[in-house]
Amino acid sequence: MRGVKKQHLPEKICATCGRPFTWRKSLAKNWHEVKYCSDACRKYRRRDRRVHR
Repeated sequence: MRGVKKQHLPEKICATCGRPFTWRKSLAKNWHEVKYCSDACRKYRRRDRRVHR
């Protein structure tokens, strides 16, 4: 068996919505710079400073 089990992946909290999100292979190159769980949260954060849910 290769790799890491999903429950052992690193996790961060989204700066916009406050929800946890886990490491994904597509984010591997810049994981230390990732702040938002999705493009929607990233775009919302730039436009308005209020928290959405």
